[in-house]
Amino acid sequence: MPAALLIGVVVVLVAVVVVIIGVRMPQSQDPIQERLSELMVSEESMTLEELELSQDFAQRIIVPFFNRIGQLAQRFTPQATLESAKKRLEMAGNPMQMNPAFFLMLRFVFAFLFGTGLFLVFARTGRNFLQGIGISLLFMLIGFAFPNLWLTGRIRGRQKSIFRAMPDALDLLTISVEAGLGFDAAMAKVHEKWENDLSLELGRVIQEIRLGKLRRDALRDMAERLGVNEMTSFVAAVIQSEQLGVSMAKVLRIQSDQMRVRRRQMAEEEAHKAPIKMVFPIALLIFPSILIILLGPAAMLLLSSPLGGILGSGG
Repeated sequence: MPAALLIGVVVVLVAVVVVIIGVRMPQSQDPIQERLSELMVSEESMTLEELELSQDFAQRIIVPFFNRIGQLAQRFTPQATLESAKKRLEMAGNPMQMNPAFFLMLRFVFAFLFGTGLFLVFARTGRNFLQGIGISLLFMLIGFAFPNLWLTGRIRGRQKSIFRAMPDALDLLTISVEAGLGFDAAMAKVHEKWENDLSLELGRVIQEIRLGKLRRDALRDMAERLGVNEMTSFVAAVIQSEQLGVSMAKVLRIQSDQMRVRRRQMAEEEAHKAPIKMVFPIALLIFPSILIILLGPAAMLLLSSPLGGILGSGG
C-alpha cells in the first residue's frame, strides 16, 4: 500500500505540471495585448493591482516563478543553446509565452520529477538498489527529453496547419490584390478574416511593417520563424517580384496554383502510406482477435470430444 500511495503522489505531481502546461498551451496571442484590450473594453477604470489580480493563478504565480529561476539559470547557459531554444520556441508559436531559459529549466524539472519519484518508489519497496538507480536514470533521461519531444510535436503540428492554410490564404491574397488592394492591405484582410497560425503570423508581419521594418525583411523573418519550405519559396517569389516590378497578382496566382498542386501531392503521398501504417495494427490487434473468434469455439469442441480426452491423457 505505501508503494502504491507513493506512485500516486508521483503521478499527481507529474499531472500537475502537465496540466499547467496544458492550461498555458492554447494561448497564442500576446498576453500584454489581451490585458490592454480588457482595460480598454472595461467601462470602469481598473488599477494596476486589479489588473494583475484578474489573471489566473498560473499567470500570476507559477509562470513568473519559473521564469525567475530560468533567468538565474540563463547566466550559466551557453548562448548558442539559448539561441537554438529561442528559434525552436518561435517555430512552435511559443504556446506558453516562455523564454528560452524557462524552457531549458523545464527540462530539468521533468527529469527531477521522473527520476526522483521512481527512485523513491524503489527505495520504499526495498528492491534492488542498483536496479532502482539504473531505472531512475533512464526515467530521468525520458523526463529530460519530454519537453523537447513535446515542442517538436508542436512545431510539426503548426507547420502542417500553416501548410494546409496556405492555398486558401493565397487565394484571398490574390483576390484582394486583383480587386485593387495593396499587398499589405491584402495581408491585413487575411488576418482579419481568419483565426489560425498563418493569419496570426501575417498580422505580426503587418505590425512589424508599421513599426518601420522593411517588408522584405519582415517576410524573411516570418519564413524563418515558420520553417515551412513552401512559405520560404512564396516569400522569395514575392520579394523577387517586388524587386523586378512583376505583377503581384500574377505571382500570387501562380503561387496559389502551385500550392494546391503541392497539397494534392502531399495528400496522395499520405494515402499511399496508409496501407503500410495499417499493417502493424492489423497484425498485432485485428488478426489475433479474428483468430480467437473463429478458432475459439472449434478449440472448445475439440477439447470436449473424445479426441480431446486422448490428447489430454497423452499430455
